[in-house]
Amino acid sequence: MTGKLYIVPTPIGNLGDMTYRGVEVLKSVDRILAEDTRTSKVLLNFYEISTPLESFHLHNEHYKLNHYIQQLKNGVNIAQISDAGTPAISDPGFLLVREALRNEIPLEVLPGATAFVPALIKSGFPLHKFIFEGFLPQKKGRQTKLKEWSLTSDTIVFYESPHKLLKTLTALSEFCLPNRRVSVSRELTKKFEETVTGTLTQVIDHFTHHAPKGEFVVVLEGELKSNQIDGVDMDLIGE
Repeated sequence: MTGKLYIVPTPIGNLGDMTYRGVEVLKSVDRILAEDTRTSKVLLNFYEISTPLESFHLHNEHYKLNHYIQQLKNGVNIAQISDAGTPAISDPGFLLVREALRNEIPLEVLPGATAFVPALIKSGFPLHKFIFEGFLPQKKGRQTKLKEWSLTSDTIVFYESPHKLLKTLTALSEFCLPNRRVSVSRELTKKFEETVTGTLTQVIDHFTHHAPKGEFVVVLEGELKSNQIDGVDMDLIGE
């Protein structure tokens, strides 16, 4: 009998955000694949989960992929987790999911934590339509992407590292109008959670005087068009 692959979200900071179902699955499977076993061990110990833990991350997933697919075919039930949030969302997981589906292996994806959703809601920007960009390109295509964002009316959300935050905000201010609003959230669900919302100029000034620390989610308000109020298309309301 073929095993089943479970994709299990984990808390993005506060360990209390783990779901009951997530804990039950992690206790019931034969093994857990983790991005960093040292990080995941803290979570497993907290919930008294003793399931064997193995590493499966960006640097080894290509050569370990077939091994775990074969195990699933042999009836082994496997859960994949990441350090924080939902696997495959800017984290390892996509390759294993795709290969499992190709091999007709049963797949179950649990709902749960992911950092960009609370950041979007805390921004107060229109959310009837938004674009999730993950991480910006390192070099090639970075400026092209920023230029695209300067023209769209959709809300944009992406992840950024602390040492690149000011550089990225400054680049955005060069492509967008100075009064374009942005919301920057850091350390979501953790002790020092903070969200700073304002114009690009105001937010750049804040992080110039308060050194960026932690993990960041940036939400950029869409470019308002002449027929929009607070991001809502008034022509559609009239239909």
